[in-house]
Amino acid sequence: MTEQKIRFSDDASDFVLISAYIPDVLLDIRYYSSFNFIGERIDGYEAPVAVLRKEAAVRLKEVSGEMKEKGYRLKIFDAYRPQKAVDHFMRWAADPSDIRMKEYFYPEIDKKDIIPMGYVAEHSGHSRGSTVDLTLFDMRTQQDLDMGGTFDYFGELSHPDYKGVTEEQYENRMLLKDVMLRHGFRGLDEEWWHFTLKDEPCPDTYFTFPVRVL
Repeated sequence: MTEQKIRFSDDASDFVLISAYIPDVLLDIRYYSSFNFIGERIDGYEAPVAVLRKEAAVRLKEVSGEMKEKGYRLKIFDAYRPQKAVDHFMRWAADPSDIRMKEYFYPEIDKKDIIPMGYVAEHSGHSRGSTVDLTLFDMRTQQDLDMGGTFDYFGELSHPDYKGVTEEQYENRMLLKDVMLRHGFRGLDEEWWHFTLKDEPCPDTYFTFPVRVL
């Protein structure tokens, strides 16, 4: 990807609140809170809501319908992420002294390697508006489905096909992955929770408006 192909936009007109399309969705917007890999609210998150482009929200509603039949609800950690937030990530990654959340999110990684290893980058697919980070909530047990690892953990444990988890945890990851892929999303080899709409409408546009109630 070259800078010449990237454009920025502040236009939120084709974005919607996920909760407007999926009223029973659960939200755990980590970047609005201090419980994330940085340890503070992230720039650009003005409300604890999840926003996506309409096209992605429609497909996610299909996923929700199928998961409800199986006894699960969707829980969203993050969706659209403004460029301001990505810039915050980059500033944090460049500061070797700030390791307050290392124990929880990157105990196996030296912070100086976070950018070279690709855990933080100058641009994020989330900023294009068609990517969502999520898990499943089991309505029977009233708990998150056990995926064998936590959201935003930097390490091999987060790879969807990691074989160091239990058989049940692996099957749970594959359940989420299979249903998301069947409804038009693609996964990421490094993160079991991360999915992007295959035919995303703005593959070269990165949006800058804050996460807010639209």
